[in-house]
Amino acid sequence: MTPELLVDSHCHLDFPDFQGQEDVYLDAMNSHGVGWALIAGVALERFSGVLALVDRFPNLYAGVGVHPDSQQGEEPDESILLRLAQHPKVVAIGETGLDYYRLEGDLEWQRERFRTHIRAAKKCRKPLIIHTRESAADTLCILREENAGDVGGVFHCFTETQETATAALDLGFHISISGIVTFKKAQQVKDVAAFVPLDRLLVETDSPYLAPAPYRGKLNQPAWVRHVAEEIARLRGITVDSLAHATTTNFFKLFIKIEN
Repeated sequence: MTPELLVDSHCHLDFPDFQGQEDVYLDAMNSHGVGWALIAGVALERFSGVLALVDRFPNLYAGVGVHPDSQQGEEPDESILLRLAQHPKVVAIGETGLDYYRLEGDLEWQRERFRTHIRAAKKCRKPLIIHTRESAADTLCILREENAGDVGGVFHCFTETQETATAALDLGFHISISGIVTFKKAQQVKDVAAFVPLDRLLVETDSPYLAPAPYRGKLNQPAWVRHVAEEIARLRGITVDSLAHATTTNFFKLFIKIEN
């Protein structure tokens, strides 16, 4: 029986860490049973590089957005996001959201940027990739105010509480778990990974960040999403193939609008 293929639902293969070695990392994906990956946009200035990769490799997809804590570079408006979202390999708006971890002072600009992404997503009918860090209450509040559940999406690299996960699920969003779930002290993430309904779960690397055990501290890569899947399968008491089938099906239903 052929093993089920996984999807890395959030990575940054356009980052300089991978430049010139993309073929090597795509080959590694293949050898680890990872069939597809989604590159999440973080800056408009570098989005041409994202598009070059998804045009070059048929198993890569993209999201277009500006990271919430980025204070430099071109500010997105709805027209820019909508224009870039017309590309056939752009399947989502984001990553976007709120991040209060490093920033202080009046962050209304961040909340307005988030609203801009949501409104663009609703107009082009593409799901959102949500980033939230030390901002869960405001993130959920804005999603409700903007009726973001109309398009849904995913809370990527989820590290919040089970209560926040429940609120996100109630809004119609998926939950994506990263390599943090393999860290010994990440009990909250492990609990959420076991709790989320299987039909609303995704897996990711967020590479080049957050390499899972046994590679913690090294440059992460999409191939290593298999270690994320193995740990979640262990926590849930199911096979890795079952976990892969579910999360891959979820990815294609959410982003590509087809059953895998």
